[in-house]
Amino acid sequence: MTAPHHPTGLTKRLAHQFRLMAIGLACASTAAFAAFPEKPVTLVVPFAPGGSSDNIGRTLGQPLAEKLGQPVVIENVAGAGGVLGTQRTVRAQPDGYTVLLGSGSEILINKLINPGISYDASRDLTPVVFIGTGPMVLLGKPGLPANNIAELLQLARSKPGMLSYGSAGNGTPMHVAGELLKMRANISMTHVPYRGAAPALVDLLGGQIDLAVSTLSAAQTYIKSGRVKALAVTGAKPSELAPDIPAMGMQPGLTGFDLGVWFGLFVPAKTSPEVVRKIQTAAQQVLADPAVRTRLAEQGVSASGESAESLRKFMAAETEKYRAVVKAANITAE
Repeated sequence: MTAPHHPTGLTKRLAHQFRLMAIGLACASTAAFAAFPEKPVTLVVPFAPGGSSDNIGRTLGQPLAEKLGQPVVIENVAGAGGVLGTQRTVRAQPDGYTVLLGSGSEILINKLINPGISYDASRDLTPVVFIGTGPMVLLGKPGLPANNIAELLQLARSKPGMLSYGSAGNGTPMHVAGELLKMRANISMTHVPYRGAAPALVDLLGGQIDLAVSTLSAAQTYIKSGRVKALAVTGAKPSELAPDIPAMGMQPGLTGFDLGVWFGLFVPAKTSPEVVRKIQTAAQQVLADPAVRTRLAEQGVSASGESAESLRKFMAAETEKYRAVVKAANITAE
């Protein structure tokens, strides 16, 4: 029978030292999380200045900086329907200092229409907080000889392929909505992708394109001033944020048409849960502020503030919705 092993004094000392080292590392790690953030945080907006994502980012930036105790620097990385800005975030250090203001296009749709995109948002990004949702709106240029959806469809059918519509980029929800309209209404229009909503709206105002699908937030100022024609929101019913604009889903032949936009905050995968929670808590406090919620509503966004887990579940449902539209309308990367 083997005698029981009793630790020697050396073994005891080594074990004690290892315990102290482990405790020290844990304390250092905890201190690092507690200290976050110790420098400015970059909020990546993957579209051009002046668009809906940019407006939302600038609405949240200052109050978020106040909650975090560090400046929040807005960085516009436009191009490829939001892909470039998302790649910028995916490749960043997972330390919480690079946060993406993401939406359906770059997070979900682009991967559906172009499997070759280098990132998979479900794998390479971690959701932080659900910012909110908003309607999209179909707009006409000032001189468009159509004042509602019925007149537009009649015009489009009388001039097959002659009308053009702009979007914030290939693979954005605005592009998907335009293609779904073409499919459902059996009309032909030419898609003109832009590097964000703002440049599309500039060309719409100037008459370079006939129509544009935009977020309500980006188009709100032009709609209120009467500089563009708001033909319909792309939902099943009118939006509480714009009750005077008819719903596309209530038009004959377009019943059930229901597409919108959503926004959330994301960080690179492998960002520590403690840092994610810290950003989420700060963002939820900002989104609970009545002044911020009112400002977002004025921009066409219903504030949410729900947790990362709620955002993850919402994204799973949205993916299936867009997958069906992309397949039915045969939308591919251009």
